[in-house]
Amino acid sequence: MLERRPKKAKTVPPQMYQVVLLNDDYTPMEFVVVVIQEFFGKDRETATQIMLKIHLDGKGVCGVFSKDVASTKVDQVTEAARKNGHPLQCVCEPIE
Repeated sequence: MLERRPKKAKTVPPQMYQVVLLNDDYTPMEFVVVVIQEFFGKDRETATQIMLKIHLDGKGVCGVFSKDVASTKVDQVTEAARKNGHPLQCVCEPIE
């Protein structure tokens, strides 16, 4: 009699989310650069490039993370912005 082996479940990678900063007319560019460096671990040059993309295109991706990490990053950035009196908006979007 042949033994049936259980079918191996295929592991599906978790849904990933991109953390996006949105442009506004009030948050100083330098603050945005510092936020990108501090919360997303980018060097100054990369952070400046992302800030310019946000400024010119209205939004820019700062990093890609699992849902929990992305959500935490959004909370951290939003809290830092509010503590410094800036209306900077940060959102996370699922990657299709």
